[in-house]
Amino acid sequence: MLRPVRPRRSALFMPASNARALEKARGLAADVIILDLEDAVAPDAKDLARRQAVEAVAAGGYGHRELVVRINGLDTDWGAQDLRAMTAQPPPALLLPKVETVAAVRTAVQLLPESIDLWCMIETPLGVVNVNAIADCSRRVRCLVAGTSDLSADLRVRDRVDRMPLIASLSACVLAARAHGQCVLDGVYLALDDPDGFRAVCEQGRDLGFDGKTLIHPSQLAPCNAVFSPDAEAVAHARAVVAAFEAAEARGEGMVVLNGRLVENLHVKAAQDLLALADAIEKAQA
Repeated sequence: MLRPVRPRRSALFMPASNARALEKARGLAADVIILDLEDAVAPDAKDLARRQAVEAVAAGGYGHRELVVRINGLDTDWGAQDLRAMTAQPPPALLLPKVETVAAVRTAVQLLPESIDLWCMIETPLGVVNVNAIADCSRRVRCLVAGTSDLSADLRVRDRVDRMPLIASLSACVLAARAHGQCVLDGVYLALDDPDGFRAVCEQGRDLGFDGKTLIHPSQLAPCNAVFSPDAEAVAHARAVVAAFEAAEARGEGMVVLNGRLVENLHVKAAQDLLALADAIEKAQA
C-alpha cells in the first residue's frame, strides 16, 4: 500500500528551543510533530534545543501524534552532536535536512540505531536530481519531504501562487516516493495571513499526490487536515466500489460495472487504501 495507513496529513514544525511550544504540541491536532533543531533554532540555542528534544522524546505524552526530530546538517558540528544525542535517546524517526546524495543517507544509516526511521528533505536542485536514488538507497528511508523554500531560492524562481516553476520538482518527489512505497509531504507555506492561498496550495499538493503538508503554525492545522482527509462523498464512493467488486466476485463475474463505469482491480485497491486512511484518521481523532 503506497498511501500510509498512518495519517500524515499535517506535519507541524515546532522549535525544540521553545519549551512552551513542545508542551503545547501534545494537545494539537497534528498527525506529525517535527521537533526542529535546524532552521527554527538560532545558533546560540542549538544546545538547548537538542537537550529539550531529547527530554521531549523521553517524556512522550504526544498520543497518536508521530514524533520526528529534524537534526542539523551532517556537514555541521551541530549535526554530529544531534546524531549522538538521538542515538542515546532514539526518536521514532529523524528528518535529515538538505539530502543531496545517497552517501548522506548511508552515513546516517551507519551511525543510527535500526529502530530509527529516516525522513529525507529534498530541498536543493541536486537533491531533486538524485531523489529516486535517495528514495531507493535504504529500506529505512520512509518519507520524502519537499523543502520548497530553499529549493525556490536555489532555483531562483519567482514566488507564484500556482507554484508553476516548482511543479517538475514536486512531481519528481512524488514519483520517487510512489516508486518505492514511501510517504511524501509537501513543503511549507509562509504567508500566515493568506488562508485562501494556503488552502489552494494544500489542494494543489493533494492533487499532485502528496500525502500531507509540512506546516509552520498551528493555525494551519485545521484547513490542512480537512484538505488531505477523504471527504464523505469519496468515502461513500470507495465503499460502493469495494461492495460492487465483492458482489461480482461472489457471483463469479469477472467484470464489475458501477454507475455505468468499469471497475478494475486498480480502482478497488485505491478504494481500499482510501478507506484504510479514513479509518485511521477516525481512530486517531477518537
